[in-house]
Amino acid sequence: MSALKQVTRQVLWVVLSAVAILLPGCSDLTLSNGDEVMLSGQQEVPPVTTSASGNGTITVGPDKSVSGSITTTGVAATAAHIHDGAPGRNGPVMMPLVRTSENVWSVPAGARLTDVQHESYRAGNLYVNVHSAAHKGGEIRGQLRP
Repeated sequence: MSALKQVTRQVLWVVLSAVAILLPGCSDLTLSNGDEVMLSGQQEVPPVTTSASGNGTITVGPDKSVSGSITTTGVAATAAHIHDGAPGRNGPVMMPLVRTSENVWSVPAGARLTDVQHESYRAGNLYVNVHSAAHKGGEIRGQLRP
């Protein structure tokens, strides 16, 4: 075997070994570039007939930090939260969002999930909803997807 082929083969083995070592650790990473969320009345439980909508990005980092915001349209919002609840089920408030402008609700600075909340997020069981005076339990909702 030529010296060039032998070096190429050794480099290939080093690269493949590194991938084999590093790849299993990647399975524990969560979405770190943002998770787009779309909110509608149809996702509420029970569904709400409304022309209101919302969208935004909520990011959950590998360190369980949470950041992002949602923008609403067509709703006189009184509050917004991240809840712990599977699709089709209501759940308790996990994290209140802060109104940062007329129609924008943001995750508070420094927000972080607990281990239990992070597992719920990874299972697809966290959602954002926006409340109004007309729909105190929530007018629009969007499930967060890891």
